[in-house]
Amino acid sequence: MLNWRRDPGYEQRTRETEIAILREREKRLRIEKQIEQLRRENARLKTLLACVDQLCFPPESSSSPQKSTEPDCGPSSP
Repeated sequence: MLNWRRDPGYEQRTRETEIAILREREKRLRIEKQIEQLRRENARLKTLLACVDQLCFPPESSSSPQKSTEPDCGPSSP
């Protein structure tokens, strides 16, 4: 004959494990959203840096700096 007794803490541990798994999934989703947000921000900053480089450091073949259509965006003179 089997001597089987119900584990009184089993349901509680199972519930705690399920809650921990859900929290971990939520945490992972938040991290993935933050990573995507950072990727978009990095792409935006790369675009801005490319614009700055183009305005401040014209190609070597050009003898004069390019004129900017925006005020205070062109190269500064010493």
